[in-house]
Amino acid sequence: MARNGFDDAVRRGTTGAEAVEGLLAHARTQSRRGAVKACERAVALCRDLAQADPAAYEPLLARALRTTARALLRARRPGDALGRAEEAVALSRPHGGAPLVVALACLADVLGALHRDDEAAEAAAAADKLAQESP
Repeated sequence: MARNGFDDAVRRGTTGAEAVEGLLAHARTQSRRGAVKACERAVALCRDLAQADPAAYEPLLARALRTTARALLRARRPGDALGRAEEAVALSRPHGGAPLVVALACLADVLGALHRDDEAAEAAAAADKLAQESP
């Protein structure tokens, strides 16, 4: 059965990770407000998963936080996006690579939206440097 709505993403028989993925996919089809709501629900579910098994679910939590930060930016709420973007960077840092590059780029966008231009430039430069170093 295709996922068509918010409740479909978390229906009975869906694993926790599938529910998070479903909510994040659902968010991409929604208005600004609906996207934020779906993303926040995904983050809450993912926090529970990561608490039980951090190694397995922290990368997914970082992605859910990045997606939420982007949704909050689209909803013109950069102040609310900042904490999510910073947490995504912190969770991605131990793993490095592409997830950290994307998290740093997201943080740069949020900082730019907050007119914190020097910090935004630093985050963007760090993302660019890491991207060039990655194989």
